[in-house]
Amino acid sequence: MDRLSIILSLLSGALISGFLVTTAFSMGYYNWWVIGGAVAVGMLMAWPSAYYVSRLIKNQDPHWSPDRERMEYGTIPRRNAKEV
Repeated sequence: MDRLSIILSLLSGALISGFLVTTAFSMGYYNWWVIGGAVAVGMLMAWPSAYYVSRLIKNQDPHWSPDRERMEYGTIPRRNAKEV
């Protein structure tokens, strides 16, 4: 799993759950089981949707290459790392 999909899973989980809860409220369902089910479905769908969006972003990025070394680029750049 990449770091971008972790960040996006928080955002997509809130978005999907909020959409489903708002839809349930607007349809007149005020039962806790329905709202809890909407939240559970939103959280279960968070990672697959975040991973899909992460792949779309990285496929469109010209500077990202999937075959580079893991230690070559990190959160803290090394002093002798290659420049892109």
